[in-house]
Amino acid sequence: MEVERGMIIVLDNQPYKVIKADHMFKGRGGSITQAKLKNLKTGNVVAKAFRSSDNVEEADIERNNVKFIYESRGEYTFSAEKNPSERFQLSDKQVGDSAKFLKPNMIVEAVVFDDEVINIVLPIKVVYKVTEAAPGVQGDRASAGNKTVKIETGAIIDVPLFITQGDMIEVNTETGEYSKRVNE
Repeated sequence: MEVERGMIIVLDNQPYKVIKADHMFKGRGGSITQAKLKNLKTGNVVAKAFRSSDNVEEADIERNNVKFIYESRGEYTFSAEKNPSERFQLSDKQVGDSAKFLKPNMIVEAVVFDDEVINIVLPIKVVYKVTEAAPGVQGDRASAGNKTVKIETGAIIDVPLFITQGDMIEVNTETGEYSKRVNE
């Protein structure tokens, strides 16, 4: 099986997400795939080369909707969407960069491997309230028409100059980029 970006594979009985996969052809030696993998249990990132002859096992993953409740001392607490008493926690390392876009009561997807929740996946586009924004100066083109603002989760986002404090904006949680202003 060909290793591709976004796949979840099993390596040494651990689930890994393929973050990056570069395919290279080595003349007579055949092709190899240079991959960057993130261990979904520990959060560690490793590099690995795969030959076309290597047998790669795709992980048997289950996905369930869960609700984010709160964060305390680097532990993120979630509950089953329909059953608030069914709770579990993930560490800072497991949640990773997604942490800066989590807000209380947000519904996210839990990634389950061997009956254990190992990671979460946020919706790609989420609407946030801008809590801090410097005023945009008309005629300021040194910043290419962008400024930074703080959203309700505390994350810093680059936005166009016309965005003001109190605006609702849509953010791509995969890239951390501004998508559009949303009218309430």
